Amino acid sequence: MVKKQTAGRDKLGDFAPKFAELNDDVLFGQVWSRESELPAQQRSLITISALISAGNFEQLPAHLKIGKENGITKDEIAEVITHLSFYVGWPKAWSAFNLAKDIFND
Repeated sequence: MVKKQTAGRDKLGDFAPKFAELNDDVLFGQVWSRESELPAQQRSLITISALISAGNFEQLPAHLKIGKENGITKDEIAEVITHLSFYVGWPKAWSAFNLAKDIFND
């Protein structure tokens, strides 16, 4: 089961309370908890791939950590990023690798 997310409230609760609620309760609560439809590890791989594809590297470290907690291995993340490099761009892959190696080399 996915652990309770509080990042929205922690970081934006005072500034954007509705956004924080939707982030924590809907996205990370209702959507991520649908593990019988799609396991958390697969959701993490999809999310990480989407973030890399869109160049959203600010959110990537948090999702790489979540992915590691959800069972993604160093070899799997390296393969995903390598595969993506041909579809989304070499510079995005380099950026993703620089973030992933810090998290998966712990």
